Amino acid sequence: MAVAVEMNFRGATLSQYDKVLELMGLTPLGAGPPGSVSHWAAATADGLRVVDVWHSKEQYEAFAHDQIGPLSQQAGFTGPPDVTFYEVHNYFTQGG
Repeated sequence: MAVAVEMNFRGATLSQYDKVLELMGLTPLGAGPPGSVSHWAAATADGLRVVDVWHSKEQYEAFAHDQIGPLSQQAGFTGPPDVTFYEVHNYFTQGG
């Protein structure tokens, strides 16, 4: 079942986020990692919010363990995000 993941990184910056993308080999508007459906990120009053949809919670958790955690530390994030999961009822793919 698809899952939405909301990650709130207190104190993180968009520059740090861009560094994480670079370390992951991902580019804005490009393809996401295997298992991901969609992704967006925005600055908030106290840091950074990232919201993803993944085909499964297990795929997200493996990616978070292998990529998000270590690379966000490398980019200078001060700690792990507050994470909220949502069961996805529906999502759309890219429009024409």
